Amino acid sequence: MKTIGWAEYVDYPEWDISAVKAKIDTGARTSALHVENLEILPGDLVRFDVVCGRRRPFTRQTVTTPIVKWARVRSSSGHYQKRCFVNALLRLGGEEFTAELSLVSREKMLFRMLLGRKALQHRFLVDVSKRLLQSSRPPRPTPPA
Repeated sequence: MKTIGWAEYVDYPEWDISAVKAKIDTGARTSALHVENLEILPGDLVRFDVVCGRRRPFTRQTVTTPIVKWARVRSSSGHYQKRCFVNALLRLGGEEFTAELSLVSREKMLFRMLLGRKALQHRFLVDVSKRLLQSSRPPRPTPPA
């Protein structure tokens, strides 16, 4: 079993998205991904934008994927919200696995993704004293000349 830090960068290979900054949160049961422009489509599909990059101007990747379920989730502020859940293929530390993610606005949060214990179980040990044990900070984009 690989050891990860309390913060790592996660890739979404099927969505062509890399290096999303994630907080590893063993206190959270489910995982959450910051999305914008969430739109429910016919046929139990959802379309949304994932904001990519570390510095402005951010790039956006539009994703369309099936809805797995709707569930009531208690947010970090203690309030309940009804959230849309999807499955996503994640890559962390060379391991690829499917995780169930709730789609939510985490605009005011430091981390665009929260990786909860259901996604971590039987895959990773978490060293809370370290960060970026299985990933490295992506390079800064070169400014246009």
